Amino acid sequence: MSDAPRPESAAARRHWRRTLALTLALLAVWFVVTLVTSFMPERLNDWEFLGFPLGFYFAAQGALLIYLAIVGIHTWAMNRLDQHYKDARDE
Repeated sequence: MSDAPRPESAAARRHWRRTLALTLALLAVWFVVTLVTSFMPERLNDWEFLGFPLGFYFAAQGALLIYLAIVGIHTWAMNRLDQHYKDARDE
């Protein structure tokens, strides 16, 4: 059973707004990382990171690490959000 609040309550609407805001923010990060990595590697190659051109690093590993971080942040934030609204519902 989900820890989310009941759909008819004001707390459920706040929960949904926060969930939507978090999801949209993380999708914006995903979009920017994907766009920059795909369409601007020449500009990224002007800088180096650990001895490699930054464009190469992002294409090989950097973007994947950022995607993994997005998933981790989403999981952590949603668990906190669900717990917060569960505690509010139980009071």
